[in-house]
Amino acid sequence: MSKLKLGPIEDDTPVKITLDLPASLHRDLVDYGKALAAETGGKVAEPVKLIAPMLARFMDTDRGFTRGRKHRGP
Repeated sequence: MSKLKLGPIEDDTPVKITLDLPASLHRDLVDYGKALAAETGGKVAEPVKLIAPMLARFMDTDRGFTRGRKHRGP
């Protein structure tokens, strides 16, 4: 299996949001959590714990976003 983009999920103080996901995306998140656990040797992360790190990783690697953020400031 190729290396996954996410590493171990850090415990952080959450901000509560409500989000409706398609069933197929939820199943994919469950599968991703299992693959991540197998790769990192940790426990299987619940899908809700994967969403924030995935979004953060997506934004960190989006060159247009990071370029625009540098021009606008924090």
